[in-house]
Amino acid sequence: MNSPEQIIYPARTVRTLDPARPTAEAVMVRGSLIRAVGSLDELKAYGPSRIDDRYADAVIFPGMVEAHAHAGSGGMWENTYVGFYTRKDPDGRIWPGCTSVDEVLDRLRDADARLGDGELLIAWGLDPIFFPGERLDKRHLDSVSTTRPIFVSHQSGHLATVNSAMLAHEGIDRDCPVEGVVRGSDGEPNGELREPPAIALISSASSLLGGPFDPAALRGFAADARNHGVTTSADLGNPYIMTDALDEHRSIIDDDDFPLRLSLFHLGGGMGAGGDPHTASRTLADLAETGSEKMHLGGVKLFLDGSIQGFTARLQAPGYLSEDGNGIWLSSPEEFYRAFRAYHAAGSVIHVHCNGDEATELFLDTVEQVLAEVPRWDHRHTVTHSQLTTPAQYRRMKALGVCANIFSNHIWYWGDQHRDLILGPDRAERMNAAATALRIGVPISLHCDTPVTPLDALATASYAAERATPSGRVLGVHERISVAQALDAVTLGAAYMLKLDHLVGSLEAGKFADFAILDRDPCECEPAELREVTVHGTVVAGRHFQAAG
Repeated sequence: MNSPEQIIYPARTVRTLDPARPTAEAVMVRGSLIRAVGSLDELKAYGPSRIDDRYADAVIFPGMVEAHAHAGSGGMWENTYVGFYTRKDPDGRIWPGCTSVDEVLDRLRDADARLGDGELLIAWGLDPIFFPGERLDKRHLDSVSTTRPIFVSHQSGHLATVNSAMLAHEGIDRDCPVEGVVRGSDGEPNGELREPPAIALISSASSLLGGPFDPAALRGFAADARNHGVTTSADLGNPYIMTDALDEHRSIIDDDDFPLRLSLFHLGGGMGAGGDPHTASRTLADLAETGSEKMHLGGVKLFLDGSIQGFTARLQAPGYLSEDGNGIWLSSPEEFYRAFRAYHAAGSVIHVHCNGDEATELFLDTVEQVLAEVPRWDHRHTVTHSQLTTPAQYRRMKALGVCANIFSNHIWYWGDQHRDLILGPDRAERMNAAATALRIGVPISLHCDTPVTPLDALATASYAAERATPSGRVLGVHERISVAQALDAVTLGAAYMLKLDHLVGSLEAGKFADFAILDRDPCECEPAELREVTVHGTVVAGRHFQAAG
């Protein structure tokens, strides 16, 4: 059998993120792998080859790796976006932000006018924290329609607001016993639903609540990744892994024309999901053996708490700045221990949703207990979000071998609100403490959690390095990291916590030929300039994919 053709791709600059050879003139590709990186003269030593100069004027950079995203976000754009910030969908269409409650309601009225009789109005992206004063509830949505059920998911995905028609449609009344069904002064549900057990009461809004698998959504997510230079991503909390839909995933992802590697993490506990962890953990371990070069299995996501800006995260003292109560546990300590121990013993990499520091503390207590019972080297279990993790907790994480996947985008998207309304200046300035984690020696990555924030790894890196808020303040100057550290976090750092760093994350001989094609060298950019870098497209396994728009 003949060997694949060797192709050399010269570039204006090749940034490898390999400290042994940080820059090069060109990359040689053979089949799906990198054959060599170096100068044109050096690459001649590898035998007959062909030069392809399509990237001669561009920068070749390692394909970026997103360790916390949700592939279902690719289908969210079929519904109505009502978020505060302007967003671009995978096809390149711009959706202007709704900067007031009136603008939210106007967009919902426009959507209502386009729907036929009997159709539900489903929207997403709402965030009441941007609208001080009276909180949007069923009365506001009733002004859009008193007959058509309306479901509006909040930006975090941890809350939703519905109208009176939807409450009646789903039979939710004052006697509903589910925690998270918010009530008004009259004792009746006011339309706000906090956290999955309450949101799951709206079974009719299945397109946002884990309905049947949608192949178009998966392809839309991959297109979004391609547009932003992301060549490998986690789908963190995929609900279809233990269903017949896994075969559909496999056929789509393994297709040569699909521009993304995906690490599918089973949704294993919290959020009202997961089933029996002992049975599921063994099934997942068997499935891990059936992965491919482009579809990886075996990881699991667990939940502990909710959303900081939704006041449902679990915080240690002194808690929230002005809100009574202290969030919602999505898993009890007992449930969490059982699930964590089962998946750990079965060999899974476990990523756990911990926004608040109280959740991180429970996570670390559990890791310590389980490691004593079931010792295991190089587990790479991860605190995902890690937003309020304290220096003492980072020291424990270092000792226990735990990673931190840090939600740096919060500094930009909600930084002013965290400082002024939610946490206060002192706690807000040490949120998403990437510099502290690196000083202590905890492996980190940075993530977007799309659809919560846009899938844009370079922007995510910029927020960790700049730590600016929309008002122009710097939120925690001492927690800034360098551009080099931020770029490492969205490539090798993310690959490491997915246990894929031997395959992707840098440009090295023997790794997959996965590149981002950029108009400039991000290593030469100031933090804010990273958001201005143009992505021309990607290369995945040696195949070329042009960005949209």
